[in-house]
Formats: sequence, structure tokens, C-alpha cells
Amino acid sequence: MTLLTLHVLRCRGLNKLANPLRLTITGSLIKSRSCSVFKKYAKKMSYTTIERGALNSTDYRIYFRNDVGPISPMHDIPLYADESNKILNMVVEIPRWTNAKMEINLKETLNPIKQDVKKGKLRYVANCFPHHGYIWNYGALPQTWENPEVLDEATGCKGDNDPIDVLEIGYKVAKRGEILKVKVLGCVALIDEGETDWKIIVIDVNDPLAEQMNDVSDIEKHYPGLMKATIEWFKIYKIPDGKPENQFAFNGEAKSRDFALHIVEEVHQHWQNLIKREAPAGGIACTNTTVSGSPFKTTIETAEEVLEKAAELSEPQSVDPIVNKWHYVHLK
Repeated sequence: MTLLTLHVLRCRGLNKLANPLRLTITGSLIKSRSCSVFKKYAKKMSYTTIERGALNSTDYRIYFRNDVGPISPMHDIPLYADESNKILNMVVEIPRWTNAKMEINLKETLNPIKQDVKKGKLRYVANCFPHHGYIWNYGALPQTWENPEVLDEATGCKGDNDPIDVLEIGYKVAKRGEILKVKVLGCVALIDEGETDWKIIVIDVNDPLAEQMNDVSDIEKHYPGLMKATIEWFKIYKIPDGKPENQFAFNGEAKSRDFALHIVEEVHQHWQNLIKREAPAGGIACTNTTVSGSPFKTTIETAEEVLEKAAELSEPQSVDPIVNKWHYVHLK
């Protein structure tokens, strides 16, 4: 049984526990061959980022690679990290407490992350007192698409032509471009200028509270006040820009984990139709390097050329101090 225990510990990556046992059994700390299943899984989920241009400028980009070459974070990273346990991959666009409105660029080949631009100026979210920047790690689920030509059955509004948004609520401030493995807790439905803009609420599976967080009802238990703050944040964050208060479907009520997973499956199906050219692309660049059967699939060599043509990485540019201004907003 001790050899079996050693094998199980090693396969689960628990070498701190396995090493003393290995020493007892073999008299040596030399590691034997790694568990093949774990090794295969780790390799499959290995991603890196490549920065180009200057941070805080319009030419800044974050490109993605897997172990083979360049990829699209929207099309080539699987939705599921572990489908049987409903563990999803999340692409972090905006780390918590930051203001720069970073997003997966749908119009450029390989869909790098870039900062959104409006009227020629970089976009920053306003600090609406008492909130500073984004109050969660904000990002998107890969291989999802809210189809602007399809009425959402739950909200009665069409999709917003983006991958579905994710709010990760764990303790760690993530890095821009980081790929997190997350579990779904629930969702809310923002109605943004007449379009459905789902927000899927998740937690990093490596968060200390992840095992205790299994549904939307657990959020108030372990993060009291967070859901109230989330609804308030989305209602007011555009008011400093002269826009009206945002509205929610279901009066802002957060829906359950199972409801959220159903929404995720729907938008994943929309993406599958998109990547197979069974739905209008809506201006989205669908170039990918891994999706079997996709007419948009390209070679690694062609993808490498995209990175070669991107601006060279350079020093970050300064940010206007007005970005740190507090805005005091009164709700009606």
C-alpha cells in the first residue's frame, strides 16, 4: 500500500508529501517517472503571453502562445479545463483594482488583448466612490460568443457580439493575460444599451475558499456585501461619462450555478457556429491554429508572422493623473 500511496501522491503533484515517503521506501529522493496523466494535462494547459508595443498606448498588445506556437485566446484556448467537473478556463483581461479597459480584440488576427479606445483616447473605467477600478479580476471565457443576431431566451434581448464576461472573486489579484481555472457560482444579466451582457461569477479553483463555494448563495455567506457592490458598480460605472444608469434583467437578481452553466453552454454553441462559419462573423477575426474542421484555421508559420509584424515592446507611457479621480455618484 505504501508504493500505491506514493504513486497517488506523485500523480497529484503532492511531492512535499511524497518525498519523505519515497525516502523511506527507496532510500533515495530521486524521482521516478511522472504520472503520465498529470504530465499530459499539464502540457495541454501551458500558455504564455508576449507583450508588444508600449503599455498605456494604442499600440500595446498581449499575444498568446501554447507549447507549439501563437494562438488566439478566444478561439484556441478550450472553454473547459475539466469538462466532467465543469471547471472552466478564464482569460484575465483586467486585474482587480486597475482602471485600464483591456479586452480581447475581436477585429485583429489572433485576437490579442489591447486597451479599448474611444474617440481616439484610451479608455479607463472611472473610480465611483467607494470603488477603485474593477472590483474583481475581470475577463472572458474562451470559445464563447454572445450572438447579436439571436434573442436570449432568458432576457429577450440580443447578444452583445462579445465573448461572455467573467468576474473572478477570489483573494488573489491576477495578472493581465493570465489563464485561470475557475468554477462557476452564478451569474447576473446586465442590459447594456438594449443588449444582453451576461456576467458569469466564478472563483479560482486554487483559492482557499474554492471548496466551500459551490453556488451563488455561498457568495453572501463568505463575501458579505460583494453581490450588492457588484450590482451597484455596474449600475453607476458609466454615469461619470454622461451615460444613464445601467439596468439589469431579473431586477438584478443573481441566478444559480446551474442557470449560469446553461448560459455558458448556449454561448459556447454560438461560438461553435461562428468558428465553423455557420453564423455571420459580425466583424470578428476567427483565425485560429487548433480548431479542427474550422475554415479559419491557419498554420503556425502564418501565425508567427503576425507577431513578427507587431510593434516592438517598449517602455510604458505615462498615465494622466485624472484616471485616479474619485467620482461621487448619486443613484436615483
